[in-house]
Amino acid sequence: MIDRRSLLVGIAALPLAAPAPAQVEGARPAFAALRARLGPGGRLGVAAMDSAGRTLFDADSRFAMCSTFKLPLAAAMLGGVERGRWTLAEELPFGEADLLDYAPVVRASLAAGRLSIEALCAAIIEVSDNSAANILLRKLGGPAALTEYIRSHGDRETRLDRTEPELNANLPGDPRDTTTPAAMLRLTRSILFGERLSQPSRVRLAGWMARCATGRDRLRAGLPAGWRLGDKTGTGANGAHNDVLFALPPGQPPLVIASFISGGDAPDPVRAEVHAAVARFVTTGSV
Repeated sequence: MIDRRSLLVGIAALPLAAPAPAQVEGARPAFAALRARLGPGGRLGVAAMDSAGRTLFDADSRFAMCSTFKLPLAAAMLGGVERGRWTLAEELPFGEADLLDYAPVVRASLAAGRLSIEALCAAIIEVSDNSAANILLRKLGGPAALTEYIRSHGDRETRLDRTEPELNANLPGDPRDTTTPAAMLRLTRSILFGERLSQPSRVRLAGWMARCATGRDRLRAGLPAGWRLGDKTGTGANGAHNDVLFALPPGQPPLVIASFISGGDAPDPVRAEVHAAVARFVTTGSV
């Protein structure tokens, strides 16, 4: 769990203008070995940043976002609240036609037929509810509106083109619904530690990320138990298996890691362990 004071201390400790990224010594062979665990055709892209600034491995190649898009979506909804476009308490309607295969929160509220924007935002971050994401996208103005919001953070790479579940197709060479690890890292830093969102909104978003239940075996698993942290995962077709995390190490500057996997024939538990090994390397220099 993360508290307001801890996050605000973390925000103060990490200025948005970080030093130029540098390749960490030993990263390339270490991450090439991790990539090999994914099997033939496996891809791994990693970017991490603390006060030293780091780009680790294949950080500028495109990967399907899958559900990591829900992080900027929640941020965009919070931004709309701050601009008076809607309130967190406003309830959005939905029906049977909105129900996708994975929609635990929306499915549980189908009889009521509506949920607040706050509840829908929590649902997309904490349990990655796909129907909730589509309902919020509809309110925001669709994928193009989210891409426009992402551009407002200075990100020229990340793009959303479709809705759930089509955005998870992860077809080779398809630029739709993609990002790069480096771009997602910068976007996450801007959202959580920049100034486009107010401190209360950033704390609220970080709290949802801290309660995320879908990534316990990914990047989190490679970090010490006492660290305050949160993440947002994404999983899709053709081996897409992603995680984006922030951490507040005791007595150290905040850390952000973006780890993206695609392709290969390794099962999900192996992919999760690769993410955990990524986090271990970023923080200790050893997998």
